Formats: sequence, C-alpha cells, structure tokens
Amino acid sequence: METIHKLKDNSYKKILAKPEMFLEFLHSFIPIDMLKHIKPSDIEDISERFLPLFSDNKDSDTVKRIRLSEDEPLYIISIIEHESSVNFSACFKLLQYITYVLSDYVKENDKKHEDELKATGCTNLILSTDKDFKLPPVLPIIFYDGAKKWTSSLNLVDRTEFSDIFYKYIPKFQYELVDLNQYSCDDLVSFGGLLSLILIIDKVRKPEDLEMLNTLPKDYLEKVTLNVPKHLLELLADCIGLFLRKVEVEEEKINAITEKIYQRRSVEMFDVQFTINDIKREGAKESAIEIAKNALREGATAEFVKKITGLAIEIIQRLQKELEEEYIS
Repeated sequence: METIHKLKDNSYKKILAKPEMFLEFLHSFIPIDMLKHIKPSDIEDISERFLPLFSDNKDSDTVKRIRLSEDEPLYIISIIEHESSVNFSACFKLLQYITYVLSDYVKENDKKHEDELKATGCTNLILSTDKDFKLPPVLPIIFYDGAKKWTSSLNLVDRTEFSDIFYKYIPKFQYELVDLNQYSCDDLVSFGGLLSLILIIDKVRKPEDLEMLNTLPKDYLEKVTLNVPKHLLELLADCIGLFLRKVEVEEEKINAITEKIYQRRSVEMFDVQFTINDIKREGAKESAIEIAKNALREGATAEFVKKITGLAIEIIQRLQKELEEEYIS
C-alpha cells in the first residue's frame, strides 16, 4: 500500500486514488441511485492509460472504471478533473477526455473479443461494429475548490459560436460540478466520512477560518476516524499538513495535530490555539498581494513585483493568471 507524503498540486488525485475515498466522493456528491450499491472493489483506476491527456500538468485528473454488478460487466467511466481556479475551457477539455476514454474502451473490447475467439472459439463480447454493441456511460465531473465563484459553462453549446443555428450538430453533454464553496462546514459534517473532514480542512483559506476547526463536533471527529486503517490516517495527516501550511500555520502546531492523529486521539485533534500572530502574518501577506495586484494591473513585471513585495514568484504568477481570467470574464 502506497504511503502518501508531501502532497502538492495533485493532492486530490492521490486522495481519490484510494477506492474508499472515491466511493465516499460519489456517495456524497453524485445523486445517482445505482452508484449507492457499489463497493471499493468495484472501482478500478485507469488514469495511467491517459497520461497524454494530462501532459499539460493537469496531473490531478483521474479516470475510474466502475463495475455496476457481478453478473453484468457493465461499466461507468468516471472522469474527475480537479480545478483550483475557474477553467473556461472545462467543457471542451472534458469532451476530449470522453472521446479518448471511449475510443480506448472500444479498442480494448474488440481486442478481448478477438483474443477470446482465438483462445476458446467463443466469446460473450460484442464487437463495436455490431448492431447490439453499446458504449458505457461516462460521468464527467469537475471538483472545484477555488475561492472565486465558478462561472464557466457546464455544457459545450454555450461555448460554441452560432449555437442557435448549429445546435443539433453540437455534442450534447453536461458535466457535474462539485463546487466546495456551495457546501458549508455543517453540510460536510453531515456527510460523516473521512473525506468530509479533508474537505472541511480544505475550506481553511485564511487564519480566521481556523476557528472552524476548533468548533467541529467531538462525536463527528470520533466517528470519521473510528476504525480507519493506517494508510488513511497517513493520508489525513498529509492533507492536514498540506492545507494548513497554505495559511502559514506553524509547523509545531501542525505536528501536534498530526501526532494526535497517529495516536488515534482524534477527538483532541484540533485542541490547538491558533494565535493572533497567525492572523497578523496573513494580514501582512494579503496587503502584499493587493500591492502586487495593483502593480500587475499597471503592467509591472513579475520580477519587479517580487522585488517590491517580497512575494514568491509562484504566488505572483498565480495572481497574473487570476487577473487574466478576470479580464477574459
């Protein structure tokens, strides 16, 4: 079993690589009854087949094949793309994913058909060129945990010129948007699983939000970590470290929290006082960010902005991207 350490931008790919976590994601956010009966063993991660699609560093995207029953080899192919900022090409990118994934399914099916015929002289598989062949359903999902409102279209029609004239020729599908901003802390607590706790921690965007962790119900914390296997405790500890470092929580406090996780003292997990110094430090950072934004709007270079604000170049580049998206929208 892989131990996850030093999660970076692809954290959700590694989180959802755990079948238990992926299953919890589906049960929590996707209102499809037939998905309520699947088990972790019914989920196969086939993301590695589609690495060429992820060549633009979108290595947080995942592709799963879900077996719906033991008797019928019917699959749902689920594509989850994780976005931390609004992606206005999302529907087109998912269309590329869908066609690529279905093409792979057809190729695999026909090869198995041919191999079984050669090996045994018979097969229950149907060739993709036969009348009765059907493609599996594909479930495209975008999980968004950015700070701004998701304003990208959910379908390709809205992104196509002259769509009123060419409507019937435009591929029709709509992706499922799971927007973390639409769920309150209480909503996530009601889900009751380990993933819900990870998502609550992900909602900490500034030190003031840390108070939310101190107010989580003790019975909830005990429930979500009860009988959790070691590899998922390690996952939880890594996620807490990742998300709290984003708001510059001191390492000493993070270590205190994660140590309690490993000791299975989950009820005491967030019995840590986040001081006013954390808030002051973040306030200074926010002031620098506003200065950086104003300078970038005036056409300043990233190097100049770094010099006058002391911000890391990665933060400045992210601000440049946000400003570009604001301009486009």
